[in-house]
Amino acid sequence: MKYAPAIGRKGRGRRWRRVGARPRIWAHRGASALVTENTLEAFAAAARAGADGVELDTMACQSGELVVFHDDDLERLAGRPERIAELSWTTLRALELAGGHRIPLLADVLDACRDVEINVELKSTGPGRAGGLPAAAAKLIRDARAGDRVLVSSFDPWALVQLHGAAPELTTALLFHAGLPLPARRGWMGPWVGASALHPEHVLCSAAAVAGWRKAGYAVNVWTVDDPARLRELAAWGVDGVFANDPAAAALALRG
Repeated sequence: MKYAPAIGRKGRGRRWRRVGARPRIWAHRGASALVTENTLEAFAAAARAGADGVELDTMACQSGELVVFHDDDLERLAGRPERIAELSWTTLRALELAGGHRIPLLADVLDACRDVEINVELKSTGPGRAGGLPAAAAKLIRDARAGDRVLVSSFDPWALVQLHGAAPELTTALLFHAGLPLPARRGWMGPWVGASALHPEHVLCSAAAVAGWRKAGYAVNVWTVDDPARLRELAAWGVDGVFANDPAAAALALRG
């Protein structure tokens, strides 16, 4: 099978384990509490705030370029009804988002964020519907020579299988949330898609769950947490990373 992931890739999770007393702080869509999410300015603000890494979302637009954007459509951030997949990069690059910011290309973000780690989330409309996105993202990451500082995640397990087929040297993380069926929300698909890290929604975490995932060899990065008490609780349980909208506030909470 061309895209069969290698069993045993969990060993790569050691690269993404926490270093020191606190978990990694991943700036969720950049410093999105302060600056329009998924923009170059949000990622720069995250780096200035001392984030260990930035998290971003990527998808293909109508002309094929990979853009950094979360929603399927432009309604929330640009007040327009069109979908990203329906518009060319020529159109998207000219749009003004909230705060006067612009949509960046994934290639531009990989180039700009050279001093922090990067979590690239592959956006898919459903399981098995990522199309050419995984292969295109793999090429951009390779071209940027960023593989050693990039973790690729997705809610779509088949997108991770495709990513592994296109670039087996890249490290992948399986995203899951509380609304999924039991096997999925426990992270049981991790080995079958070649994941080295698990990214659960924070409400799925307990001391026992985190300990079990880490014992199995995964790095565990938890989303999305801004409450100081919850951040400290998760840190005490041993999570390797937390996704937060305000990285400076998260760092302050974890020092307390």
